[in-house]
Amino acid sequence: MASTAMDLVAAAKQQITEVDVAQAKTLVTKSLVLDVREPGEFAAGSLPGAVNIPRGVLEFKIDSHPAFQGKQHEEILVYCLTGGRSALAVEVLQKLGWSKTVSLAGGFNGWQQADGEVVTPAA
Repeated sequence: MASTAMDLVAAAKQQITEVDVAQAKTLVTKSLVLDVREPGEFAAGSLPGAVNIPRGVLEFKIDSHPAFQGKQHEEILVYCLTGGRSALAVEVLQKLGWSKTVSLAGGFNGWQQADGEVVTPAA
């Protein structure tokens, strides 16, 4: 029987670390923050200091992105809209050697619901 996308997310969540919004609020001030949503989602608002690399190109872009070059051993808080894409992203980042990656449980939606600071690009 074939796996569904949600099966893959559930399996990934068994292999990674997720943090809640309270933990993320601490991490956002001292870690790299990676937004794996699409550019349009990112443009509508993001966590402070976040860098956008969409999930679909993450494996190809992370090593060459200036914000992440040479930083494989630094803490990275990864998020998406609800926590699915970020779970998959953290799983693959760990396979690529990024050992200190965590996923934001509940994603950007959970962050906003907990009154987390949201920034938008300057017009």
